[in-house]
Amino acid sequence: MAAKPEPLEAGTKAPAFTATTFDGSKVKLTDYEGQWVALYFYPKDATPGCTAQACNLRDNLDELTAAGIAVIGVSPDDNDSHEKFSTTHELTFPLVADIDHKVIDKYGVWGEKKLYGKTFMGLQRTTFLIDPKGKIAHVFKRPKTKDHTAEILSKLP
Repeated sequence: MAAKPEPLEAGTKAPAFTATTFDGSKVKLTDYEGQWVALYFYPKDATPGCTAQACNLRDNLDELTAAGIAVIGVSPDDNDSHEKFSTTHELTFPLVADIDHKVIDKYGVWGEKKLYGKTFMGLQRTTFLIDPKGKIAHVFKRPKTKDHTAEILSKLP
């Protein structure tokens, strides 16, 4: 087994990436320069915690947008799964399918996890709040899925 996930720390330059969403749109972190970004990594579409988190962000997207924060979700699920999840829950922010873990590995959120006494490899739910200059301003290593928007907004200067 590999080591536990070691997410990047606040103060680090956010690694650039380009990815494609289920509708064929390109998501490039560099396109968000000059604004805040909540880059959130979640383990799996349509699971209770991931659904609660996505819906909390969806329900408060106007408030996040008004604060100048864009939201991007990333998981190791494929685009078919993302399309179903996004459509079912009416998500209007991009979801990136990172099957090959290119983005996940850059941010250090994949590694050994334990659940119900079993050890396995997986994604650690983590959100990176990236400032307008492209630096990680805050890392939420265990975000509150049902109150994540408030957590994010509380970290703005």
